[in-house]
Amino acid sequence: MSNPVRAEPERQRRRKISEILYSLAEDTSRERISVGDLLSAMGDRAFGPLMLLFALPNVLPMPPGASGILGVPLIILAAQLMLGRKPWLPRVIAGRSMMRAEFVTMLQRAGPWLSKAERLLKPRLTILVTPPAEYVIGAICLILAIILALPIPLGNMLPAFAICLFSFAILERDGIWIIAGLIAFLISITVVGGVLFAFLKAAIFLINNVFM
Repeated sequence: MSNPVRAEPERQRRRKISEILYSLAEDTSRERISVGDLLSAMGDRAFGPLMLLFALPNVLPMPPGASGILGVPLIILAAQLMLGRKPWLPRVIAGRSMMRAEFVTMLQRAGPWLSKAERLLKPRLTILVTPPAEYVIGAICLILAIILALPIPLGNMLPAFAICLFSFAILERDGIWIIAGLIAFLISITVVGGVLFAFLKAAIFLINNVFM
């Protein structure tokens, strides 16, 4: 006979992230929904959704400085993933909230896309998404988050895209998406390294021709 005390956490663990988000949106007792509410509702599974939440806006061109703001929580979450800690965010970030009606509107737009992505996800090659491999993924995401937070021209979109792929992989323990994230990581490092090298060469050229 199954233990009902253990069965309930297991059912919670199997719930889709989209189901958890919709249950928050339908909770009429809430006037506002905060990042902390998302963290509490998702528990130990919050790494993927929260990293996706902060990385996804950076896939598109953002106003100057926006990537630095969104990069800070990504650095915190990636460092915790690397160290095998439970997801946690400081109050100044966890306390940020929006009206429930705004959350419902956002979910109406993004929910169908999230549901489609979840249908593509399933536990595969789980050795790539469990410790100790998970700690390595955290370290890679930390590198990407630091690059994303720095004021590097074109330095936010590719790292953000790679973090999104890793986030989807973590959501459903899908190692195939880890492989896709690793490919995106290598491309990101190559492109950002090329941009920095080009700026360095330009700076050396200017110094030699203007100040010498």
